[in-house]
Amino acid sequence: MPVSKEIFKNIRKIQIRTNKYVQDVLAGAYQSAFKGRGMEFEDVREYQPGDEVRSIDWNVTARMQNPYVKNFKEERELTVLLLVDLSASSLFGTTGKQKEELIAEIGALLAFSASKNQDKVGLILFTDKVEKYISPKKGLKHVLRVIRELLLFKPEGKKTDLSKALQFLLKIQKKRGVVFILSDFFSPSFKDELLFASKRHDVIGVNVRDPQEMTIPKLGLIQFKDLETNKVQIVDTSLKKVRKRIEEKNLNHLKEIQKQFENIGGGFINVLSGPSYMNAIQEFFKRRVQRV
Repeated sequence: MPVSKEIFKNIRKIQIRTNKYVQDVLAGAYQSAFKGRGMEFEDVREYQPGDEVRSIDWNVTARMQNPYVKNFKEERELTVLLLVDLSASSLFGTTGKQKEELIAEIGALLAFSASKNQDKVGLILFTDKVEKYISPKKGLKHVLRVIRELLLFKPEGKKTDLSKALQFLLKIQKKRGVVFILSDFFSPSFKDELLFASKRHDVIGVNVRDPQEMTIPKLGLIQFKDLETNKVQIVDTSLKKVRKRIEEKNLNHLKEIQKQFENIGGGFINVLSGPSYMNAIQEFFKRRVQRV
């Protein structure tokens, strides 16, 4: 797909903005929060005074008739997978930026943070099916491809089914990785798949909402349209009890999703679109560093 000058400018703009966040706001936090998988066997060497007995490789020692110890190195490299919801509900926005735009910017931020630390980055775009998969790789060129897909890809589906995206993840990603799920989580149940994914991966939910999904304005009779089902409903927002009912429903949904991630020991970031969205991400990294 050829990239127009306007699209190239958008990609460049998001690269500059998110790189600035990586440098100024998340400097060091990503690496501290995600330290890699631990120690990886490298080779064996002859035993030296002071070496721990528990590091002796008894099989090699028996063959060589001389004590040898295992030598390890820290395995720093991670694989980061972005699971990104492109369903129609992401087209909503009242702050000058639709949720899909914010999701793309957060995805770029995470991809650049991973790339800066020499980690691999992969992408799964989904609606009620897996729309596109980009296998994890390193390098700026690859990250720019990921960002291009985040900005340009046009999905076929309108609805959301996170369970299918998680099933796909478990099939294609056997090695442990860090998985960020960027969505508003208006999906049928995905509790079992989330639990299975958490046993293999470090799973973090990034819940992206528009402020007016959480606080309904007093606008009189307005038409609500479900962007995923096209169902239309007329609601009288001049009535306080009506606004309160909608707000409570959305708040309860948010609490339920957050609890699911807490139950699996995963991370959760609640992001409202607007100029201060980075605060929530920065706070998450601070908490994660303290936990590590």
